[in-house]
Amino acid sequence: MNGSKKREVCAQLRRFRQRFVQSPGSVLAQLFTARCLGQWVFEACGPWRERVYGPLGTLMLFVEQVLSADHSCQDAVALGVSARVGRGQAPCSLNSGPYCRARQRLPLKLIERLGREVAVRVCAKQPTAWLWRGRHVKLIDGATVSMPDTLDNQAHFPQNREQKPGLGFPLARMVAVVSLSCGAVLEWASGACEGKASGETALLWTLLHRLERGDIVVADRCYAGYFMIARLMSLGVDVVIRQHQRRHSDFRRGQRFGVRDHVAIWRRPKCPAWMDEATYARMPEHLRMREVRAGGWTIVSSLIDVRAVSKKDLLELYRSRWQVELDLRSIKAVMQMDILRCKSAQMVVKEIATHLLAYNLVRTVMAHAASHTTLLPRQLSFKGALQVLRAFEKNLRHCPRQRLVFQHAHVLGAIARLRLPHRPDRVEPRAVKRRPRPHSLLTSPRSIERQRLIARKQKIMTAALR
Repeated sequence: MNGSKKREVCAQLRRFRQRFVQSPGSVLAQLFTARCLGQWVFEACGPWRERVYGPLGTLMLFVEQVLSADHSCQDAVALGVSARVGRGQAPCSLNSGPYCRARQRLPLKLIERLGREVAVRVCAKQPTAWLWRGRHVKLIDGATVSMPDTLDNQAHFPQNREQKPGLGFPLARMVAVVSLSCGAVLEWASGACEGKASGETALLWTLLHRLERGDIVVADRCYAGYFMIARLMSLGVDVVIRQHQRRHSDFRRGQRFGVRDHVAIWRRPKCPAWMDEATYARMPEHLRMREVRAGGWTIVSSLIDVRAVSKKDLLELYRSRWQVELDLRSIKAVMQMDILRCKSAQMVVKEIATHLLAYNLVRTVMAHAASHTTLLPRQLSFKGALQVLRAFEKNLRHCPRQRLVFQHAHVLGAIARLRLPHRPDRVEPRAVKRRPRPHSLLTSPRSIERQRLIARKQKIMTAALR
């Protein structure tokens, strides 16, 4: 990398750090240096030509786009023009075409690498007090997102079979591994909702090698299959999962620890159609699993030492699984990822990765704010933190260096005051009070309905001119 490119990367990285409250000398600052970031960009993009929308500048605008309330490309271009004028540079065109083409050139590997590196490094720098008895607890769950109804999206992410052609939207499924302590998305995988190997367990199977020995996985009963648990245990990962609805727990048998608390022996089932014989032969013939009935659930776990982990501890661990539901809701509802905007399958995957990168950056700021207090990151409001970062965006980006520490202190202090109320047993009905507008449903493709309206309008105009 030549001198001019290196200076530009350093300047862009400095502004990026300012934007996300990365003050020098703080505990969670300096997540990546200019040298390593420049190396990652060079490895992913190769030698690039200096232009208005370079790789790093385009990525930063992409992150700002998914963090904004508008989410449009035109808004991102206007933000880029405003930033150039604020730095004393000549304004570029407001045409969104060059920016959209720059996003297409942006390598997916670079976005995914940055998203994972941010999550891994903030977890590595977090205090030990945030962990569960010194161990990392990782929550797993899946979600679906929709996207524009284009031919390319339909080819890679087909819509639900029950929907008629032209009346549905392509759907993508995503499985995420989230840290319980700081809320960052550590790993994720996405794919279609239809077809072979498109289920949540199939997507999770591709992420298992990224888990670390000593982790504790907390998940719903969708992941409570014998082979999934056996694979996790072979990696040195403990599990706390709700019992699958098809498996019956007989608490009269096995090694009993107390009321509805025992260790049962699970026998290896027959080889499924999706597994090859070599993999099946490596699976253990039986598993020793602890089964507990508490809180209205039957929980299974590989933590069988009753003196180290009580029945109440297992219940509290499984109840913490609800945090991943709130995290996915924050990503889909607060960050508006439930309806994607890109019209090609390639850009859809990039848009998902950019949303998760931006989410991890906000989580990093929340962890930074919590590290200055006695609070945990989970006690702070994600939506409130995002609103504060949006409000201070221009101040942070263009703040003089001598006043940057004070600006960061104001932002972190504001986020630390946005504490969530403690409501452990709160319940709400899954229903809405506000009625939708009484529009009729679209029962045929929009193009056909549009032609029908045009023909009707011409008919009325012809009759009026007679």
